[in-house]
Amino acid sequence: MTGCAKRCKQGLVKFAVTLHKLVTGTLIKDKADDDLEMTMVCHRPEGLDQLEAQTNFSKRELQVLYRGFKNECPSGVVNEDTFKQIYSQFFPHGGEVCQLFSSSPADASTYAHYLFNAFDTGHTGSIKFEDFVTALSILLRGSVTEKLQWTFNLYDINRDGYINKEEMTDIVRAIYDMMGKYTYPVLKNDAPKQHVDAFFQKMDKNRDGVVTLDEFIFSCQEDENIMRSLQLFENVI
Repeated sequence: MTGCAKRCKQGLVKFAVTLHKLVTGTLIKDKADDDLEMTMVCHRPEGLDQLEAQTNFSKRELQVLYRGFKNECPSGVVNEDTFKQIYSQFFPHGGEVCQLFSSSPADASTYAHYLFNAFDTGHTGSIKFEDFVTALSILLRGSVTEKLQWTFNLYDINRDGYINKEEMTDIVRAIYDMMGKYTYPVLKNDAPKQHVDAFFQKMDKNRDGVVTLDEFIFSCQEDENIMRSLQLFENVI
């Protein structure tokens, strides 16, 4: 790992800790750093007033978030490789479980790839501060509909406005890989297919082989288990 990538990785871990403190209200604010410093970055985010209007964060919260993002990743952007490295740090449990039953480790990289694409709304191959904070705003403080729309976009891999069985199967397999194939109780080999079949049985209302955004939102809102799963999705991230 290059020195720059290593520094960015270490910095984002510390940034994640800062984010947790911010969300839980335990962050001790440093008055000496109240103003944003944007002079040494390759990418400058939009003005705070605009981001405040577009997100559910206050200007003060945006200052804290950007300070951590900029101080530890001076370029102002995060590429996919770095994102995958960071995400794997937050999902060690699958690997630990696997070591008890098999030499095959859990792999979070595929799910991280899909998650990265959901954050990278501009399809630029990198995540800017605006991308990151906009997604966090939705996942942490957005309405139910906003969270479901974001989740739908995560599943809609080819971004054509529909979720087909191939896309859903890819996502489900990535989640199973991330959690570890040798969890206890042991999952059956056809578990992903069963999950996808159940998903389409519930959500594909007109039986045309794809799930639209409206079908997805309607089905999720009427299902208590799915709504609870949406809350768990927040913790995954």
